[in-house]
Amino acid sequence: MAKYLVIVESPAKVSTIRKFLGSSYEVMASNGHVRDLPKSSMGIDVENDYEPHYITIRGKGELLSGLRKAAKKADKIYLATDPDREGEAISWHLMYALKLDEKKVYRITFNEITKNAVKESLKHARSIDMDRVDAQQARRCLDRMVGYRISPLLWAKVKGGLSAGRVQSAALRIICDKEAQIEAFVPQEYWSLEADVKLPGERKAVTASYYGDETGKVELKREEQIKAIEEELASEKYFIKSVKKSEHTRKAPLPFTTSTLQQEAGRVLNFSTQKTMRLAQQLYEGVSLKGEGTVALITYLRTDSTRISQEALEAANAYVAGTYGAEYVGKIREDHSRKQNVQDAHEAIRPTEAARTPLQVKDLLPRDLFRLYQLIWRRFMASVMKESRYETTTVKVGAGRHVFALSASRTIFDGFLAVYDPKEDKENSVHLTREVQEGSEAALEALRGERYFTQPPAHFTEASLVKTLEELGIGRPSTYAPTITLLLNRRYVTKENKNLYVTELGDVVNRLMVENFPAIVDVNFTAAMESLLDGVEEGEVEWKSVIRNFYPDLDQAVQEAEKKLEKVEVKDEVSDVPCELCGRMMVYKYGPHGKFLACPGFPECRNTRPYYEKIGVKCPKCGGDVIVRKTRKGRRYYGCVNNPECDYMVWQRPKEGEAPSVAQSSKE
Repeated sequence: MAKYLVIVESPAKVSTIRKFLGSSYEVMASNGHVRDLPKSSMGIDVENDYEPHYITIRGKGELLSGLRKAAKKADKIYLATDPDREGEAISWHLMYALKLDEKKVYRITFNEITKNAVKESLKHARSIDMDRVDAQQARRCLDRMVGYRISPLLWAKVKGGLSAGRVQSAALRIICDKEAQIEAFVPQEYWSLEADVKLPGERKAVTASYYGDETGKVELKREEQIKAIEEELASEKYFIKSVKKSEHTRKAPLPFTTSTLQQEAGRVLNFSTQKTMRLAQQLYEGVSLKGEGTVALITYLRTDSTRISQEALEAANAYVAGTYGAEYVGKIREDHSRKQNVQDAHEAIRPTEAARTPLQVKDLLPRDLFRLYQLIWRRFMASVMKESRYETTTVKVGAGRHVFALSASRTIFDGFLAVYDPKEDKENSVHLTREVQEGSEAALEALRGERYFTQPPAHFTEASLVKTLEELGIGRPSTYAPTITLLLNRRYVTKENKNLYVTELGDVVNRLMVENFPAIVDVNFTAAMESLLDGVEEGEVEWKSVIRNFYPDLDQAVQEAEKKLEKVEVKDEVSDVPCELCGRMMVYKYGPHGKFLACPGFPECRNTRPYYEKIGVKCPKCGGDVIVRKTRKGRRYYGCVNNPECDYMVWQRPKEGEAPSVAQSSKE
């Protein structure tokens, strides 16, 4: 009979951990939270010092009954929920829901689901950290107060189904402010002047950009400048005015945090933040590998630390030395830009075994899981390697009193680039095959001036929004993806070609929030609140004092808004599709299954049509539009709008002119 009971959050961890601990341990899962605030009311007793009222989550009764029976038989109960605030709170709720004897309860945490990590955690069992629990309680109560006081106001004044949130509303304001900057942007004209010159000994001409004249750098803003310079250059000879060489280093990247993983997966793999976290959760909890059973491939995925353990560092160094050579072994650099907060108790996101290369698991993992694991593995290995070194040659080409410049680079030592190249530099550097001598002649092949206009700020993508939220201190690793997902689901923002755009509904809600609840959407206020929550976790701030200082102002603002706000009408977005029954232009509506087209003449005309998201590519089989479709299991694919007459289908986003590919399985 098992003497010890270990309770984890996810059922996916159960078999793996049971395998590590043996027959003396029974391992069971709580399936996340077991208690929460009620959905039917705010659940916080304002008159009784803001005491939260927790109830058992619907549907958890049978699960709790099974856990109680196992707990009664066990000599010791180990609560092994996730190693963050949320996990600490789940352990605390479990202790109360199961009515456990505190003397029998021990809290254990591990950053990775490996045999060594799990067994080591048992040696360092502790009591539940109430500071962490209180930090989570404070966050939960703050979010509940904002949501349950402001959301009904939005329902009454705008439309049903809307919501406001402490982090969500601040994030929406950030996006709206960026949209306002883009709309207010006034383009400025500027010009470039480029010379294609043949350098001594080079077979091909290289392009040099206009730098200035003998007085220094000159900005080209008008066409008249270009014409005047071209006239002066018509009779001039070109020569090498100066050659300057310098050596530079490129630092190895830091290992991934939650934020940087979401950003890089979005940039490189085109994953949404939600998809990145879902796949990372699978890699953390474990995947089935042939001959090994269920194996956890990465460490805990919610962290803002770049620290790694000494054991992991030594294993990575050994792999680098054996694979690339001892000269490639470096060390993880310190991230001085990151504030040292409580979350630094975790490690960075890394592979559980440095020697488990992506190639070893490529045929054992689904494509997207493999791509994410490969990204994490490469980034981690690069982080322990030496910096790359390269030589830059800056050549200035003279012509009369005018100067053109070009830059060439040469790699001296590739360092971490041997395993991981972020390819963030868009610069097209010139490669010279021979040494260039000052004073030697150069031959002009072409001279061209180009007119440009300055571009407005770029729209947010999910990745750039996460970066901004992190920089401003809004939210924490566990909140970035849910916040963005909520904004999309509420249709406050929409996503097109990776860019986030504010909808009319989002703009209306943001203006209402800014005018009536400026503190809630104030970036500095929201960041300061996060710092207060960190203070609660560190034991420096009493959690209810945060609530006491917050709620009265919120209550007063809601009461004032209820009196002065008038109902706002948000019109449906009009499509370019006419109703075939009455001729009106159909509008976009949203239902339980997503977006669809409906006639605005309802109830006289009840015509509706499915909405097809076109990707701007024609079907190579029949010439119809290629649209985004989903399988019964929700997997996205691309097919012809004329299905079932046309069976064109591909899993990856097609480009114009691609060869047709028929669906591999119609049962997906």
